[in-house]
Amino acid sequence: MVECVMATPTIKKRRGVEIHQGKKENMANTASVPNALRDPLLPSGQAVINNPKSTPNPWDDRRNDLRHGIHNLSQFIKNVARRIANLFMSIGSFLRKVLSFNFTIQGLNSNKVEHSLVLSPLQEERLQNLRRRLEVPFDASLVGHQEALRQLWRLAYPERMIPPFKSNLWKEMGWQGADPSTDFRGGGFISLENLIYFAEIYPESFQRLLHKQDGVRSEWEYPFAVAGINVSFMLVQMLELHSGNPTTKAGIHFLKLLGGDEMAFDRLYCVAFQLLDSKWLSKRATYMEFNEVMKSTRLQLELELETNEISSIRDMPAYILLNR
Repeated sequence: MVECVMATPTIKKRRGVEIHQGKKENMANTASVPNALRDPLLPSGQAVINNPKSTPNPWDDRRNDLRHGIHNLSQFIKNVARRIANLFMSIGSFLRKVLSFNFTIQGLNSNKVEHSLVLSPLQEERLQNLRRRLEVPFDASLVGHQEALRQLWRLAYPERMIPPFKSNLWKEMGWQGADPSTDFRGGGFISLENLIYFAEIYPESFQRLLHKQDGVRSEWEYPFAVAGINVSFMLVQMLELHSGNPTTKAGIHFLKLLGGDEMAFDRLYCVAFQLLDSKWLSKRATYMEFNEVMKSTRLQLELELETNEISSIRDMPAYILLNR
Protein backbone atom coordinates (compact mmCIF):
# COMPACT_ATOMS: atom_id res chain seq x y z
CA MET A 1 0.00 0.00 0.00
CA VAL A 2 2.75 2.45 0.86
CA GLU A 3 4.60 1.77 -2.38
CA CYS A 4 1.55 2.30 -4.46
CA VAL A 5 0.82 5.61 -2.87
CA MET A 6 4.33 6.82 -3.40
CA ALA A 7 4.37 5.80 -7.02
CA THR A 8 1.39 7.88 -7.99
CA PRO A 9 3.09 11.29 -7.64
CA THR A 10 5.97 10.03 -9.68
CA ILE A 11 3.70 8.97 -12.49
CA LYS A 12 1.88 12.24 -12.34
CA LYS A 13 5.14 14.05 -12.42
CA ARG A 14 6.25 12.12 -15.42
CA ARG A 15 2.95 12.70 -17.15
CA GLY A 16 3.24 16.38 -16.36
CA VAL A 17 6.63 16.50 -17.92
CA GLU A 18 5.33 14.70 -20.98
CA ILE A 19 2.37 17.02 -21.26
CA HIS A 20 4.67 20.02 -20.86
CA GLN A 21 6.97 18.67 -23.46
CA GLY A 22 3.98 18.02 -25.77
CA LYS A 23 2.88 21.61 -25.44
CA LYS A 24 6.32 22.83 -26.37
CA GLU A 25 6.36 20.59 -29.39
CA ASN A 26 2.94 21.82 -30.43
CA MET A 27 4.07 25.40 -30.04
CA ALA A 28 7.15 24.66 -32.07
CA ASN A 29 5.08 22.99 -34.75
CA THR A 30 2.69 25.92 -34.73
CA ALA A 31 5.51 28.37 -35.21
CA SER A 32 6.70 26.43 -38.21
CA VAL A 33 3.31 26.69 -39.99
CA PRO A 34 3.35 29.41 -42.71
CA ASN A 35 1.69 32.72 -41.86
CA ALA A 36 -0.66 32.37 -44.78
CA LEU A 37 -2.39 29.47 -43.19
CA ARG A 38 -2.79 31.28 -39.84
CA ASP A 39 -4.05 34.54 -41.39
CA PRO A 40 -7.74 35.03 -42.13
CA LEU A 41 -8.79 33.81 -45.61
CA LEU A 42 -8.77 36.46 -48.37
CA PRO A 43 -10.25 36.43 -51.81
CA SER A 44 -7.88 34.75 -54.23
CA GLY A 45 -7.33 37.94 -56.20
CA GLN A 46 -6.43 39.98 -53.11
CA ALA A 47 -4.08 37.29 -51.85
CA VAL A 48 -2.17 37.46 -55.14
CA ILE A 49 -1.97 41.23 -55.08
CA ASN A 50 -0.86 41.56 -51.47
CA ASN A 51 1.60 38.72 -51.64
CA PRO A 52 4.72 39.81 -53.47
CA LYS A 53 5.90 36.22 -53.69
CA SER A 54 2.71 35.00 -55.41
CA THR A 55 2.96 33.09 -58.67
CA PRO A 56 3.28 35.44 -61.76
CA ASN A 57 0.13 35.74 -63.90
CA PRO A 58 0.87 34.91 -67.56
CA TRP A 59 -1.89 37.31 -68.67
CA ASP A 60 0.12 40.27 -67.31
CA ASP A 61 2.84 39.66 -69.88
CA ARG A 62 0.24 39.33 -72.63
CA ARG A 63 -1.40 42.60 -71.61
CA ASN A 64 1.95 44.37 -71.67
CA ASP A 65 2.70 42.93 -75.08
CA LEU A 66 -0.72 44.04 -76.30
CA ARG A 67 -0.23 47.59 -75.00
CA HIS A 68 3.15 47.75 -76.63
CA GLY A 69 1.73 46.46 -79.91
CA ILE A 70 -1.12 48.98 -79.88
CA HIS A 71 1.30 51.82 -79.21
CA ASN A 72 3.50 50.76 -82.11
CA LEU A 73 0.46 50.38 -84.38
CA SER A 74 -0.81 53.88 -83.52
CA GLN A 75 2.62 55.34 -84.28
CA PHE A 76 2.69 53.48 -87.57
CA ILE A 77 -0.78 54.77 -88.51
CA LYS A 78 0.23 58.34 -87.66
CA ASN A 79 3.32 58.07 -89.82
CA VAL A 80 1.33 56.61 -92.72
CA ALA A 81 -1.34 59.30 -92.43
CA ARG A 82 1.34 61.99 -92.39
CA ARG A 83 2.96 60.55 -95.49
CA ILE A 84 -0.39 60.28 -97.29
CA ALA A 85 -1.20 63.90 -96.44
CA ASN A 86 2.18 65.00 -97.77
CA LEU A 87 1.58 62.94 -100.90
CA PHE A 88 -1.80 64.58 -101.55
CA MET A 89 -0.31 68.01 -100.98
CA SER A 90 2.39 67.23 -103.53
CA ILE A 91 -0.18 65.95 -106.01
CA GLY A 92 -2.35 69.05 -105.48
CA SER A 93 0.61 71.32 -106.08
CA PHE A 94 1.48 69.40 -109.21
CA LEU A 95 -2.08 69.56 -110.53
CA ARG A 96 -2.28 73.29 -109.90
CA LYS A 97 0.86 73.79 -111.94
CA VAL A 98 -0.45 71.57 -114.74
CA LEU A 99 -3.85 73.26 -114.82
CA SER A 100 -2.26 76.68 -114.73
CA PHE A 101 -0.12 75.68 -117.68
CA ASN A 102 -3.15 74.31 -119.55
CA PHE A 103 -5.14 77.47 -118.94
CA THR A 104 -2.24 79.51 -120.27
CA ILE A 105 -2.10 77.38 -123.41
CA GLN A 106 -5.87 77.65 -123.81
CA GLY A 107 -5.64 81.42 -123.47
CA LEU A 108 -3.01 81.54 -126.15
CA ASN A 109 -5.09 79.27 -128.37
CA SER A 110 -8.15 81.44 -127.77
CA ASN A 111 -6.23 84.51 -128.90
CA LYS A 112 -5.11 82.68 -132.00
CA VAL A 113 -8.70 81.68 -132.73
CA GLU A 114 -9.82 85.26 -132.23
CA HIS A 115 -7.36 86.59 -134.79
CA SER A 116 -7.93 83.73 -137.24
CA LEU A 117 -11.76 83.71 -136.93
CA VAL A 118 -13.28 84.54 -140.27
CA LEU A 119 -17.03 85.17 -140.50
CA SER A 120 -19.02 84.49 -143.58
CA PRO A 121 -20.90 87.47 -145.06
CA LEU A 122 -24.14 86.02 -143.72
CA GLN A 123 -22.73 85.55 -140.23
CA GLU A 124 -21.30 89.05 -140.23
CA GLU A 125 -24.61 90.53 -141.33
CA ARG A 126 -26.63 88.71 -138.69
CA LEU A 127 -24.12 89.53 -135.98
CA GLN A 128 -24.33 93.23 -136.81
CA ASN A 129 -28.14 93.09 -136.83
CA LEU A 130 -28.06 91.47 -133.40
CA ARG A 131 -25.68 94.09 -132.06
CA ARG A 132 -27.89 96.88 -133.35
CA ARG A 133 -30.77 95.38 -131.40
CA LEU A 134 -28.60 95.35 -128.28
CA GLU A 135 -27.98 99.08 -128.58
CA VAL A 136 -31.67 100.00 -128.30
CA PRO A 137 -32.77 100.92 -124.76
CA PHE A 138 -36.38 100.64 -123.67
CA ASP A 139 -38.09 104.00 -124.02
CA ALA A 140 -41.59 104.32 -122.59
CA SER A 141 -42.14 107.49 -124.61
CA LEU A 142 -41.91 105.61 -127.92
CA VAL A 143 -45.20 104.31 -129.31
CA GLY A 144 -43.53 101.18 -130.64
CA HIS A 145 -42.17 100.29 -127.22
CA GLN A 146 -45.52 100.97 -125.59
CA GLU A 147 -47.23 98.68 -128.09
CA ALA A 148 -44.66 95.95 -127.48
CA LEU A 149 -45.43 96.07 -123.76
CA ARG A 150 -49.17 95.82 -124.50
CA GLN A 151 -48.48 92.87 -126.81
CA LEU A 152 -46.67 91.08 -124.00
CA TRP A 153 -49.70 91.56 -121.73
CA ARG A 154 -52.07 90.23 -124.39
CA LEU A 155 -49.93 87.12 -124.82
CA ALA A 156 -49.64 86.57 -121.08
CA TYR A 157 -53.29 87.25 -120.20
CA PRO A 158 -55.36 86.95 -123.42
CA GLU A 159 -58.68 87.23 -121.58
CA ARG A 160 -57.85 90.27 -119.45
CA MET A 161 -57.94 93.99 -120.16
CA ILE A 162 -54.61 95.72 -120.68
CA PRO A 163 -53.84 97.92 -117.66
CA PRO A 164 -52.42 101.46 -117.86
CA PHE A 165 -48.65 101.74 -118.12
CA LYS A 166 -48.48 102.63 -114.45
CA SER A 167 -50.58 100.13 -112.55
CA ASN A 168 -50.01 97.62 -109.77
CA LEU A 169 -51.46 94.95 -112.08
CA TRP A 170 -48.08 94.77 -113.83
CA LYS A 171 -46.66 93.27 -110.63
CA GLU A 172 -48.69 90.12 -111.34
CA MET A 173 -46.44 89.48 -114.34
CA GLY A 174 -43.34 89.83 -112.22
CA TRP A 175 -42.41 93.47 -112.61
CA GLN A 176 -41.05 94.96 -109.42
CA GLY A 177 -43.07 98.14 -109.51
CA ALA A 178 -46.19 99.66 -110.98
CA ASP A 179 -44.14 101.06 -113.89
CA PRO A 180 -42.45 98.25 -115.89
CA SER A 181 -40.15 100.70 -117.72
CA THR A 182 -38.06 101.10 -114.55
CA ASP A 183 -37.05 97.42 -114.59
CA PHE A 184 -35.39 97.18 -118.00
CA ARG A 185 -32.17 98.99 -117.13
CA GLY A 186 -29.28 97.11 -118.80
CA GLY A 187 -31.63 94.63 -120.45
CA GLY A 188 -32.73 97.07 -123.10
CA PHE A 189 -35.56 96.69 -125.56
CA ILE A 190 -34.25 93.32 -126.75
CA SER A 191 -35.20 91.75 -123.42
CA LEU A 192 -38.83 92.71 -124.08
CA GLU A 193 -38.53 91.28 -127.57
CA ASN A 194 -37.18 88.05 -126.06
CA LEU A 195 -40.19 87.73 -123.77
CA ILE A 196 -42.60 88.31 -126.67
CA TYR A 197 -40.78 85.74 -128.82
CA PHE A 198 -40.97 83.21 -125.97
CA ALA A 199 -44.71 83.76 -125.59
CA GLU A 200 -45.37 83.50 -129.34
CA ILE A 201 -43.15 80.52 -130.28
CA TYR A 202 -43.35 78.43 -127.09
CA PRO A 203 -46.65 79.51 -125.51
CA GLU A 204 -47.07 76.42 -123.31
CA SER A 205 -43.64 76.77 -121.74
CA PHE A 206 -44.18 80.52 -121.38
CA GLN A 207 -47.46 80.04 -119.52
CA ARG A 208 -46.01 77.35 -117.24
CA LEU A 209 -43.19 79.63 -116.19
CA LEU A 210 -45.40 82.70 -115.89
CA HIS A 211 -47.91 80.96 -113.64
CA LYS A 212 -45.32 78.75 -111.88
CA GLN A 213 -47.17 75.57 -112.80
CA ASP A 214 -44.24 73.13 -112.71
CA GLY A 215 -42.98 71.38 -109.59
CA VAL A 216 -43.20 72.38 -105.95
CA ARG A 217 -42.70 76.11 -105.83
CA SER A 218 -40.95 78.19 -103.21
CA GLU A 219 -42.88 80.50 -100.92
CA TRP A 220 -40.62 83.31 -102.16
CA GLU A 221 -40.49 82.87 -105.94
CA TYR A 222 -38.44 84.80 -108.46
CA PRO A 223 -40.42 87.52 -110.34
CA PHE A 224 -41.08 86.23 -113.86
CA ALA A 225 -40.63 89.40 -115.97
CA VAL A 226 -37.57 90.66 -114.11
CA ALA A 227 -35.99 87.20 -114.30
CA GLY A 228 -36.54 87.28 -118.06
CA ILE A 229 -34.64 90.56 -118.34
CA ASN A 230 -31.75 89.04 -116.36
CA VAL A 231 -31.64 86.05 -118.70
CA SER A 232 -31.21 88.37 -121.70
CA PHE A 233 -28.42 90.26 -119.95
CA MET A 234 -26.67 87.01 -118.99
CA LEU A 235 -26.68 85.71 -122.57
CA VAL A 236 -25.20 88.93 -123.93
CA GLN A 237 -22.35 88.68 -121.43
CA MET A 238 -21.80 84.96 -122.00
CA LEU A 239 -21.61 85.30 -125.80
CA GLU A 240 -19.48 88.48 -125.65
CA LEU A 241 -21.81 90.23 -128.06
CA HIS A 242 -20.78 93.73 -126.97
CA SER A 243 -17.10 93.17 -127.75
CA GLY A 244 -15.27 92.31 -130.95
CA ASN A 245 -15.15 88.76 -132.12
CA PRO A 246 -15.81 86.34 -129.23
CA THR A 247 -12.88 84.49 -127.65
CA THR A 248 -14.73 81.67 -125.87
CA LYS A 249 -15.69 78.39 -127.50
CA ALA A 250 -19.34 79.02 -126.63
CA GLY A 251 -19.31 82.47 -128.23
CA ILE A 252 -17.52 81.29 -131.37
CA HIS A 253 -19.84 78.33 -131.79
CA PHE A 254 -22.86 80.59 -131.36
CA LEU A 255 -21.77 82.65 -134.38
CA LYS A 256 -21.86 79.46 -136.43
CA LEU A 257 -25.37 78.76 -135.19
CA LEU A 258 -26.37 82.34 -135.96
CA GLY A 259 -25.33 81.79 -139.56
CA GLY A 260 -27.89 78.99 -139.82
CA ASP A 261 -30.66 80.63 -137.77
CA GLU A 262 -31.22 84.38 -137.67
CA MET A 263 -33.32 83.97 -134.49
CA ALA A 264 -30.71 81.83 -132.73
CA PHE A 265 -30.32 84.36 -129.91
CA ASP A 266 -34.06 84.54 -129.22
CA ARG A 267 -34.36 80.75 -129.40
CA LEU A 268 -31.41 80.34 -127.05
CA TYR A 269 -33.14 82.78 -124.71
CA CYS A 270 -36.17 80.47 -124.46
CA VAL A 271 -33.92 77.49 -123.71
CA ALA A 272 -32.05 79.46 -121.06
CA PHE A 273 -35.22 80.68 -119.32
CA GLN A 274 -36.69 77.17 -119.22
CA LEU A 275 -33.40 75.74 -117.97
CA LEU A 276 -33.27 78.39 -115.26
CA ASP A 277 -36.68 77.35 -113.97
CA SER A 278 -35.72 73.67 -114.08
CA LYS A 279 -32.62 74.28 -111.99
CA TRP A 280 -34.63 76.47 -109.63
CA LEU A 281 -36.99 73.58 -108.95
CA SER A 282 -34.30 70.93 -108.60
CA LYS A 283 -32.43 73.10 -106.10
CA ARG A 284 -35.63 74.07 -104.26
CA ALA A 285 -34.23 77.57 -104.38
CA THR A 286 -35.65 80.75 -102.92
CA TYR A 287 -35.39 84.37 -104.07
CA MET A 288 -32.06 84.93 -102.31
CA GLU A 289 -30.48 82.10 -104.33
CA PHE A 290 -31.47 83.49 -107.74
CA ASN A 291 -27.95 84.60 -108.69
CA GLU A 292 -26.54 81.18 -107.80
CA VAL A 293 -29.12 79.47 -110.01
CA MET A 294 -28.36 81.92 -112.82
CA LYS A 295 -24.64 81.08 -112.63
CA SER A 296 -25.42 77.37 -112.78
CA THR A 297 -27.65 77.96 -115.80
CA ARG A 298 -24.92 79.88 -117.61
CA LEU A 299 -22.36 77.16 -116.92
CA GLN A 300 -24.55 74.45 -118.44
CA LEU A 301 -25.32 76.57 -121.49
CA GLU A 302 -21.62 77.17 -122.07
CA LEU A 303 -20.86 73.46 -121.82
CA GLU A 304 -23.60 72.57 -124.28
CA LEU A 305 -22.60 75.25 -126.76
CA GLU A 306 -18.99 74.06 -126.71
CA THR A 307 -20.04 70.66 -128.06
CA ASN A 308 -19.10 70.27 -131.70
CA GLU A 309 -22.10 68.04 -132.36
CA ILE A 310 -24.45 71.03 -131.89
CA SER A 311 -25.46 72.35 -135.32
CA SER A 312 -28.51 74.34 -134.14
CA ILE A 313 -30.14 75.49 -130.92
CA ARG A 314 -32.59 72.60 -131.28
CA ASP A 315 -29.70 70.15 -130.90
CA MET A 316 -28.87 71.36 -127.41
CA PRO A 317 -29.75 68.83 -124.67
CA ALA A 318 -31.57 71.55 -122.70
CA TYR A 319 -33.84 72.30 -125.67
CA ILE A 320 -35.93 69.24 -124.85
CA LEU A 321 -37.19 71.06 -121.74
CA LEU A 322 -39.24 73.30 -124.04
CA ASN A 323 -41.05 70.32 -125.56
CA ARG A 324 -42.26 68.53 -122.45
